[in-house]
Amino acid sequence: MLGEQLARYGFGDGHPFGPDRHGAFVREFEQRGLGAQVALLEPRDATEAELLLFHTPEYVHFVMERSQSGSGWLDAGDTPAFRGVFEAASCVVGSSLVAADWIMHGLRRRAFVPIGGLHHAARDRAAGFCVFNDCGVVIEHLRRAYGLARIAYVDIDAHHGDGVYYAFDDDPDLIIADLHESGQSLYPGTGSDAEIGRGAAAGTKLNVPLPAGAGEAEFDAVWPGMLAHVERFAPAFMILQCGADSIAGDPITHLKLSSACHARAARELCLLADRLGHGRVLALGGGGYDRGNLARTWCGVVEAQLAA
Repeated sequence: MLGEQLARYGFGDGHPFGPDRHGAFVREFEQRGLGAQVALLEPRDATEAELLLFHTPEYVHFVMERSQSGSGWLDAGDTPAFRGVFEAASCVVGSSLVAADWIMHGLRRRAFVPIGGLHHAARDRAAGFCVFNDCGVVIEHLRRAYGLARIAYVDIDAHHGDGVYYAFDDDPDLIIADLHESGQSLYPGTGSDAEIGRGAAAGTKLNVPLPAGAGEAEFDAVWPGMLAHVERFAPAFMILQCGADSIAGDPITHLKLSSACHARAARELCLLADRLGHGRVLALGGGGYDRGNLARTWCGVVEAQLAA
């Protein structure tokens, strides 16, 4: 999924989530010759009805209004409005939906959306550079359009995927395994290992906070348990949010994973999906604010998807 339309989603004036992130990935992708090995899908904007699968009408209309004025903030100060932000954010959601549909129609077993994975947006508000939560929209779409019940959401971004977790924390059919830097040292301050889901969903969620400075050895120690957690519930579809801000050297986080961690996660999730008989894995780029890290890590994920 490489259409230039995705590059519209980004913020100017030196914002960490700049529109140049997409171009950094594309250059590395082309240098590795990956374009000849994958089908390149055309992004599209999500419809308002699709956004409403996850978000409230009041919030969607609020983003529309701020998109027209191009001024102010969409949250408390992380996510600025700009002219066209509604369309740009809708394109990220639509692109993730296109990829999910291709998988469900059997056209491909795996897909990767580089700017997707906007996991902080809640049903009724923006947060942490995320306007619309494409992860949440895809989950709701898969259920309503295809009748899927049990879906797994695996997140190895440095930040806790709070927008997904709290939207589904009482939902026993949304299986979560989320590795992230501890909330004691990083936004959004959530995702303790005591957060395992509520009510009937207790035990279906696994949060794995790592201390600042944790690296590949710590990842290797906890990843098998995360994979086993997912496998225990035999989901019919898997979403991997593979944010590259957990890689050593990111300017706004403190983990020190290597790109090999993300490649391993992608490869082993694909192998698990094959063992479960469906092969369905949708990877979403997520965060990552060192452009070199981002490009290398995301391309490694694509290569792992191709090799598995």
